[in-house]
Amino acid sequence: MTASARLEWGTTYQVTVLELGLACCGVEVMAALDRLPDLGVTPVDGAGEAHVLVVSGTVTDVMLPAVLRTFEAMPEPRYVISVGACSNTGGPYWDSYSVTKGIDQALPIHVAVPGCPPRPEALLEGLTALHGLVNA
Repeated sequence: MTASARLEWGTTYQVTVLELGLACCGVEVMAALDRLPDLGVTPVDGAGEAHVLVVSGTVTDVMLPAVLRTFEAMPEPRYVISVGACSNTGGPYWDSYSVTKGIDQALPIHVAVPGCPPRPEALLEGLTALHGLVNA
């Protein structure tokens, strides 16, 4: 996918993304944020205006309630993209007593982006996959 390939979301609202960069995957996601407007997606700072939640990095059991509150504060329709091995499965820390073994145990995940850490382009591909689900 090229950076200039704008996605037609087929919605009456603006597609907005809130990124929860909880660990090293968050750096890779931040590298992709400046390319989101080219896809018809706007990064935002607050859960009240986001339709897509990007969870990237290690989610600990202590941090999980804050992630859930963020998701619950989002307006409908709302979607979740899990980015990186730690967010998807607990990654190399899966056997730690304090690490959530995948955010899918607590939230409905629409797209899981693999990698440790995934490249910034992987998030863009994840958004393209989400686009396919939304318009299906």
